[in-house]
Amino acid sequence: MKKTSIKYFLLFIVATVIAACVFVPIPYYIEKPGSTIDLKQLVTVNGNEDKQPGSFSLTSVGVQQATVLTALKSKFSSFEQLVSEEEMFGGSSGEEYDQIQRYYMESSQNNAIEQALKQAGRPYDFEYKGVYVMSVEPKSNFYHDISVGDTVTQVDGKHFENNQEFIDYVQNKKVDDEVTITFIHQNKQKQATGKLIELSTKKPGIGITLVDHTEIESDDKIDFHVENIGGPSAGLMFTLEIYEQLTKQDLRKGKKIAGTGTINNEGEVGRIGGIDKKVASADQEGMEIFFAPDDELTAEEKAAYPELQSNYEEAKAAAEKIHSKMKIVPVKTLQDALDYLENM
Repeated sequence: MKKTSIKYFLLFIVATVIAACVFVPIPYYIEKPGSTIDLKQLVTVNGNEDKQPGSFSLTSVGVQQATVLTALKSKFSSFEQLVSEEEMFGGSSGEEYDQIQRYYMESSQNNAIEQALKQAGRPYDFEYKGVYVMSVEPKSNFYHDISVGDTVTQVDGKHFENNQEFIDYVQNKKVDDEVTITFIHQNKQKQATGKLIELSTKKPGIGITLVDHTEIESDDKIDFHVENIGGPSAGLMFTLEIYEQLTKQDLRKGKKIAGTGTINNEGEVGRIGGIDKKVASADQEGMEIFFAPDDELTAEEKAAYPELQSNYEEAKAAAEKIHSKMKIVPVKTLQDALDYLENM
């Protein structure tokens, strides 16, 4: 009887350990191929549907919290990567990370709208809303007042046209000078007063990481339906979809086209992360063409990271690994993508 009890106890322990390995999350995340989504579903211009043949699709990286079992499995998968909680969130809380990803998505939408309107010769206006807060230093005297995702609209009652004017105003003061910040938190205007601190640059500052918060106004009504998607990497593909709908041109010529890359207000296509996983996702969905950022690595980057490749090189290597028939097309600018489509 005693031996039987010990046997069942050991079986219980083994079962508990196995269950823990399968179901209990650990502080690691797995990045893997995500979704490839036809932008006809996500973007509408002036209330009209895109009925042209073919498709422009965004690609994404899927993320799931790891368990011991899925972490081990990821080590044997070509397109799965295990990352720590610190690598994933960069020290931000989950809520702060979501706020930052939403900002990046809004920014990429604004830049995509601007580039598409500019290319189509349509009028528009950019409105500067203020400084968007990306992080707040714990030593900042505003740490308990301002949060990631807030928009600072004034300092000492003064408005600014861009974040550089904001920085210049603050840095013309002295450490321990008192300033009053007006900001928007959850759609409500608030104020906080505190002293400036010495930044790592030895200059005075509030102690926040900031970027411009802008909105674009146009006679053309452009709507996005991207509730569960964040980040800036769909910028190029958003631009192409908006431009096709604005001009009603048959840019795609019936082809299924995916891609990735940020877009800035100069129409330049920027580097993104996880492009190998996006190539794998696009290939699985039967895409025929894939636009990849053709970023140039600096001499310093090459010296520091000898194995680092451009996004285009990474994408090409990923396609070769899975024997994909998809055409990988390097693009440095929006114009590069438009030229390719015109000559396709």
